[in-house]
Amino acid sequence: MTFSGTQVFILATILIDAIGIGLIFPMMPDLMDHVGANSVADGAFLGGILVAAYAAMQFFGSPVIGGLSDSFGRRPVLIASLAALVVDYILMALADSFALLLVGRMLTGVAGASYVTAMAYLSDISSAKDRSAKFGLVGATFGVGFVIGPALGGLLTSVSLSAPF
Repeated sequence: MTFSGTQVFILATILIDAIGIGLIFPMMPDLMDHVGANSVADGAFLGGILVAAYAAMQFFGSPVIGGLSDSFGRRPVLIASLAALVVDYILMALADSFALLLVGRMLTGVAGASYVTAMAYLSDISSAKDRSAKFGLVGATFGVGFVIGPALGGLLTSVSLSAPF
């Protein structure tokens, strides 16, 4: 099985999206303290809101992102998604309030909804013979990103609270 530059781009996009899911987990207690959580219970509640907002935006954003990719093309939507992640991570690195973190995490959720577009793009450009193997690589790439995200978040949090972003 060979890979084209486009397939590598798709897998890299999926990897970045998957890393973004778990990046925030190890730093959540310190982050909630930074934005003004008054107690562990308040921090857990606010952290839960951030996680739920990400998931909700990904859930509701997936059909919208999928429709946009059908209308404007897969590559432009994936590139726009990556650009949104850049803006989002800058926003979250500079966030000093929960509201700003929430907006950033919601933006991450919408941008992460591009997973659907990446799968469709990979399907579009793969031969029928290689399609199932390529989808298997998508699952593996997602799994690797899901492991790297929290590890990277934990390591970089020791540098500074904004370093993971």
